[in-house]
Amino acid sequence: MQGVEEVADSMAVAFLQGGPLAPDIHGTVTFRNVQGGTKVTVEVRGLPNYQPAANGKLPVGPHGFHLHEGGSCRIGDPDNPFMAAGGHWNPDNQAHGNHAGDFPVLFSNRGFAFMSFFTDRFTVSDVIGKTVIIHENPDDYQTQPAGNSGRRLACGVVRRCRES
Repeated sequence: MQGVEEVADSMAVAFLQGGPLAPDIHGTVTFRNVQGGTKVTVEVRGLPNYQPAANGKLPVGPHGFHLHEGGSCRIGDPDNPFMAAGGHWNPDNQAHGNHAGDFPVLFSNRGFAFMSFFTDRFTVSDVIGKTVIIHENPDDYQTQPAGNSGRRLACGVVRRCRES
């Protein structure tokens, strides 16, 4: 039988909200404990459409998608928002590309993205109070420390929730 604490922390959600660089972004990221790990599901609207790299600039999209260590979505500098979210969550001190907070990129399909994936790197209770960030550029999963994924477009704080 599951303990009370396990049941209380079996699901969490982050409500994503775009910042000054992409105010139309909104969506949810859910975290659910499943056998052997955690199922993460994201549904988001208002993403910028893909723009290929040009004139020495990185492409816009697919979008870097990460769990960050901080617990704040304070905008701060409107040209470089959400810095209060801190860096990628990396509890076991791995090189970039293997952070527990490194998620697959999000592909914008006319502004919409939906994705679900499994990870055994954390449980729901581990991520309560962390932040989810959507970046402007794709993560290269190599550049240290954050994959050269660019400016932060949207943010959401992970909160405990009850399952229905």
